[in-house]
Amino acid sequence: MTRNLGTRVLQAAALGSTGVALTGAGLVGVLFTEAKLARHWVGKPTGEPPFADGVYGSGRGREISIAMLGDSMAAGLGVATAAETPGALIATGLSERAGAPVRLTNVAKVGAQSSDLDRQVDLALAAQPDLALIMIGANDVTHRIQPSLACAQLEAAVRRLRATGCEVVVGTCPDLGTIEPIAQPLRWIARRWSRQLAAAQTIVVVEAGGRTVSLGDLCAGAFRENPREMFSADRFHPSAAGYAAAAMAIVPSVSAALGHVPVGEVVLDPAREEGMLPVAFAAVEAADRPGTEVAPAEAGRLEGGRRWALLRHRRRTELPEDTHDGATETADEHSTATAA
Repeated sequence: MTRNLGTRVLQAAALGSTGVALTGAGLVGVLFTEAKLARHWVGKPTGEPPFADGVYGSGRGREISIAMLGDSMAAGLGVATAAETPGALIATGLSERAGAPVRLTNVAKVGAQSSDLDRQVDLALAAQPDLALIMIGANDVTHRIQPSLACAQLEAAVRRLRATGCEVVVGTCPDLGTIEPIAQPLRWIARRWSRQLAAAQTIVVVEAGGRTVSLGDLCAGAFRENPREMFSADRFHPSAAGYAAAAMAIVPSVSAALGHVPVGEVVLDPAREEGMLPVAFAAVEAADRPGTEVAPAEAGRLEGGRRWALLRHRRRTELPEDTHDGATETADEHSTATAA
């Protein structure tokens, strides 16, 4: 299995890149210096993300339980209120689409790598979630964890969740090349490593029965034009606006995984460049086009023993204009306030 996984990761890397050739002591020295300066500017994460567990939204439908797993991005580090965290935004958006209250359990950990997912799955399963959303990968890139190892740990987590009947959506590794303190050529290399990991993550997640949404440089234009608005004070983690942009791309796929799909999006739309592709090609396409969903094809394995996947560019959802101050009910406090 390890050999097969390594082959799939290498396949994703080969399709998505011509490779990064680091030759010469001079270039290595430049990269080392730039990495050191970037770490100095960013610093270590400080503070804690807002506690956002609880029930969001309302409706007549059966309460939906979702679990959030991953790193500081999944936890919502960088914002001031629970309502601004990605978990809360996604729960609220899902409630709007499903017409049902959504209970959020967030077990993500600041600084987590894929190696922490096994522990997080234990915590998440205790909540008996209908769906698990995983956002992981940035710390694997910054710590130069072997993609084959990180992907094996992610794949194991997805398989454990799917074995319980839980749907799984993975927001793949974001593009670290958008981080402002990183200079060239390290910025280019960070972007390449990020995209290669994202493509490899897509392959293993889809083959394990989950679906992915590529985050990449989802708001590259906005980040470049308004970095102070899209990044939080540490210039590394997203701001409330940055998390909202990611949530708008993820909500449609989370909703689809649970069967809440607008009538117009049931059929694949060739005009939106949607269709069925071998999973490795779909993974690379998604890594190069943020906001793309890749899901298992019902047909399973087709000619040549290749697994195929459905590639979709779902229309991003608009989040409710009036955000709430918190969940209607949290583990620490039972409130009578309603979630918008």
